[in-house]
Amino acid sequence: MSSTAQIGVTGLAVMGSNLARNFARNGFTVAVHNRTAAKTRALVEEFGHEGDFVAAESAKEFVDALERPRRLIVMVKAGEPTDAVIREFAPLLEPGDVVIDGGNAHFEDTRRRERELRERGIHFVGVGISGGEEGALLGPSIMPGGSPESYDALGPMLERIAAKAADGTPCTSHVGPDGAGHFVKMVHNGIEYADMQLIAEAYHLLREVAGYSPARIAETFREWNRGRLDSYLIEITAEVLAHVDAATGKPFVDVVADAAEQKGTGRWTVQTAMDLGVPVSGIAEAVFARAVSGHAGLRAASRGLAGPSAQPLEGGAADAFAAKVEQALYASKIVSYTQGFHQIRAGSEEYGWGIDLGAVASLWRGGCIIRAAFLDRIRAAYDARPDLPGLLADAGFAQEIGAAQDDWRAVVAAAVAGGIPVPAFAASLAYYDALRAERLPAALTQGQRDFFGAHTYRRTDREGSFHTLWSGDRTETTA
Repeated sequence: MSSTAQIGVTGLAVMGSNLARNFARNGFTVAVHNRTAAKTRALVEEFGHEGDFVAAESAKEFVDALERPRRLIVMVKAGEPTDAVIREFAPLLEPGDVVIDGGNAHFEDTRRRERELRERGIHFVGVGISGGEEGALLGPSIMPGGSPESYDALGPMLERIAAKAADGTPCTSHVGPDGAGHFVKMVHNGIEYADMQLIAEAYHLLREVAGYSPARIAETFREWNRGRLDSYLIEITAEVLAHVDAATGKPFVDVVADAAEQKGTGRWTVQTAMDLGVPVSGIAEAVFARAVSGHAGLRAASRGLAGPSAQPLEGGAADAFAAKVEQALYASKIVSYTQGFHQIRAGSEEYGWGIDLGAVASLWRGGCIIRAAFLDRIRAAYDARPDLPGLLADAGFAQEIGAAQDDWRAVVAAAVAGGIPVPAFAASLAYYDALRAERLPAALTQGQRDFFGAHTYRRTDREGSFHTLWSGDRTETTA
């Protein structure tokens, strides 16, 4: 088989197939391969008119079809299936070739694979891809990690197939070494969890407190999408809420079981944040909210517990409350991005990645699930101040969240009074208040730790580490 393909895709489920088609549509010759050869043939038969494909039935045929340096994209399930594919193909590759993992791999697995293949002279690139099936075909947000040399070989191709922001900039660029791309994609997904939970809580409040119907809430979200909340998730929320179930004639949202599933990247975000010591409370509560929703037995056993019930508002009062919900949603959204970017900065410092936070915001402006109008402002904030400690330290965002905070508090208070769970709204507000507090009760916590474990403490009036002898004469000693 002649070496004519500029890039190859192995693993032709929906995401892999659509990505291969995207490359072909953009003028590249694409080698395609799948463990089941029938799937390879079916792709070429159905979509061969879209561009130039080279079908390969064996790993050797696939590798032989690729131009040097070979660029091979692996689109299989994360974990052992990815390792199995790498073990199959690596012996067939040569120094300078590039293996790209486009799945939702854990960044630590990516770091390990990059290290192992580097020893053989092979580049390994962990690529975060966001946008779902449609994005893979029409233009996703692409977050590649790996060596600068690997991006030299791969980057121009990714830039052609990636989504384009409103200013025409491709939504891809080199994120950083080894696992940086998959780390950023993981945090992207954590922010996505928070964004979706905040929108769900806003819907719940509009229905239970404002008394709006799903159709009315859909119109409200459409209105919000024309303003500062302009985003893909707000857009599709309006579509979901406006949809009527054909079988029952009921609002679609009323016939869907209220148990949200998850694939695990949100959990990874929270687990990694805990390892890094970074507070991502809004993201964590979004993950836990999905977990609570899935415990049907526990919820059924607890449904009779005492508590208040919300009394729907009417007329102008309902509309005024809806306006407050918009403020709370926007403020909480700022917090979720603040927490996510803080985690990316901490990860970059921990692993020496040198990630440009402004560039990350730029990557998310098109193609991805969390694309939103205000990402331009986030990019500008980090471009102006690369050392910005957090989004709330930016004057513009600080002013907006300050203007929203009274309504934000009123919404959380109304939810508590009405017995409506708003864990992400409440956690985001608590995070905001923790940052702005002059002093936190952590002083007492540290005193307790010193009492039972001699863990020592620092003082406000002098330098050093101290321990109090909590029995006997209770004198202080320097640790």
